[in-house]
Amino acid sequence: HPSTEPSLARVVGLSNRPHLENSLAMSTATASYTPVPWKDGETTVLPLGAGYGIVLGFGVFFSLFTTLLVYLDSKYAGTTMTSEQFNTAGRSVKTGLTASVIVSQWTWAATLLQSSNVAWAYGISGPFWYAAGATVQVLLFGILAIEIKMKAPTAHTFLELVNARWGTRAHIVFMIYGFITNMIVSAMLLLGGAAVINALTGMQTELASFLIPWGVVMYTFAGGLKATFLACYMNTAVIMGVLVYFVFLVYASSPLLGESGVVYDKLAEMVSYPSPTDAEKALGYHCGPVSGNRGGSFLTMLSSDGLMFGIINLVGNFGTVFMDQSYWQSAIAAKPSSSHKGYMLGGLVWFSIPFTLATSLGLAANALGVKLTPSEAGQGLVPPAAAIALIGVPGAVLVVVQLFMAIVSTGSAECIAVSSIVVYDIYFTYINPKATGQQILFYSRVVIAFFGVVMGSLACILYAFGISLGWVYLFMGIVIGSGVIPVALCLGWRKTNGTAATFSVVTGSVLALITWIVTCSSLNDGNISVDTLGQNEPMLAGNVVALLSSGVITVVWSLMFPENYDFESMKRIPTVEQIEEYVHDEDETPEKLAEARAWITGWGWIVSIIIMVLWPVATIPWGVFPKAIFSLWASVAMVWGLLAATVIIILPVAESWGDIMAVVNGMAGIPQEAKYKPQSVEA
Repeated sequence: HPSTEPSLARVVGLSNRPHLENSLAMSTATASYTPVPWKDGETTVLPLGAGYGIVLGFGVFFSLFTTLLVYLDSKYAGTTMTSEQFNTAGRSVKTGLTASVIVSQWTWAATLLQSSNVAWAYGISGPFWYAAGATVQVLLFGILAIEIKMKAPTAHTFLELVNARWGTRAHIVFMIYGFITNMIVSAMLLLGGAAVINALTGMQTELASFLIPWGVVMYTFAGGLKATFLACYMNTAVIMGVLVYFVFLVYASSPLLGESGVVYDKLAEMVSYPSPTDAEKALGYHCGPVSGNRGGSFLTMLSSDGLMFGIINLVGNFGTVFMDQSYWQSAIAAKPSSSHKGYMLGGLVWFSIPFTLATSLGLAANALGVKLTPSEAGQGLVPPAAAIALIGVPGAVLVVVQLFMAIVSTGSAECIAVSSIVVYDIYFTYINPKATGQQILFYSRVVIAFFGVVMGSLACILYAFGISLGWVYLFMGIVIGSGVIPVALCLGWRKTNGTAATFSVVTGSVLALITWIVTCSSLNDGNISVDTLGQNEPMLAGNVVALLSSGVITVVWSLMFPENYDFESMKRIPTVEQIEEYVHDEDETPEKLAEARAWITGWGWIVSIIIMVLWPVATIPWGVFPKAIFSLWASVAMVWGLLAATVIIILPVAESWGDIMAVVNGMAGIPQEAKYKPQSVEA
């Protein structure tokens, strides 16, 4: 392949040296195959104008669309935009929409990009551990979703629970961690999104990082949480539709692949080649036996690096669920009789996104031998590269649309979360306890606009330091993981000592950072850099210490010096305005809520154990998967994705049919008493 020689020479710095030709002759990866290009040198796949159209056009569209929906809801369904409605959606969201919102909020840029990166790196274990390691948190958070309905029915934020129980000092400490969580999640959204927009359209990464949030800000500013939820439904529908298309493309219809047997053979062929040198990796070669995998194969769950990533993923994502106000916001907004079902359904549907998408596009990138460097993969470019290799420019468009749907839905949730913390936990609590609803509404919108600037600035700072999406994803648990157990015990255990919880969250972070740095130094002979700190081993050590150390400190201290809290102060958390449109139903009695708590506790743990323990253990006897087992694996991914898409698209519409018909009849001028009254749909 003489065309690769000049590029290789530039990479290794051996231009015009005599032994370059000998180096190339010995370079057997280069002699084995030619990586499939997905972009043509300096020419971008999509024009620069498409980048601006996507970044700004989607924002304008969603702003107008959600504003129209909120207006129709107000005019024909009688909803009034108060501060309570803006920040809690009236606490009346049903099961299907709750699940759709959970799916949309939990579908970060990383869900679409990083999941395929670990498939590219580790094979089939990567998508599984990404999906499993980030699903159980949502399932188990359903327990807290019921607890907050029982113990703090008027709360707006999880920090109000901390303040009601443990007072100002704990409130401020946990508030800092809440803000850090929101900033980390937002930065990951923009790092991934801006990298893909830059790679596909040529738009400057820093500019994309600043412009993307404004599409989010526009429609969140207009409609608050209800607009966010309505947009989340549409985003989820599009994400799931594109997901189903890609998995069927890879395993059923593509002339390049088209069936699981072809994918299997090509993956087996790629690992039969010699491993590339560093110089070849820099040219996009990715082949040879997979380090740490049984038989060096992509087709095994027995992967030490895959398992290590799974543990990091599990710990880190506990932090970004339990410490992220947006998930508490969804629990607060849900009807008490719907919240536990919504979280269970949302978790099971969400599992299909990283699992199905990465099992298709992530493995396809390897099977096709797409030209990708480790740096490009770490930036999240595996899905667009695979999609372009499969179907060309339309693949790029579909990936960008899917990605932008994920960014705007999660970004809007983060904006609402931050505004809720600022207005309720700072302004209403410490500055103006007698604030009116209009004042709360005004400052909520101001904060949303301000946070849009902060999001872009933070992403630019991280990018300037050479920190990628994948790096931040592994790192997040080290910073915020120590808050998980103390926050859960605040609501779930009457003996939890407030001083212990506050001390443990800070101490846990300090211990985690020390462990992370010391482990990195010991493994790399004192060489500490962004690259060495991003290795799996130090990240794993730091994440585990963050989660477990704070838990041990809190539990042991609380057993030695227990509180005997009765949760009454949580029930007295004030609202700014009376909630008028929320009507109690027959499922909201203490007995029904206790029954719901028992249901989600039982099923949450059962499903979590099945996904995290029984499923991976069951794959051990197969070692490297035979072709028939891989076909079964691919079929599970296809069916799960299709069923999840069907349920999450149809159920919210079915449940809200009465409201939809109220708007339709109102627009048609049909009298209210004559409108269609459907039977309720029970999830």
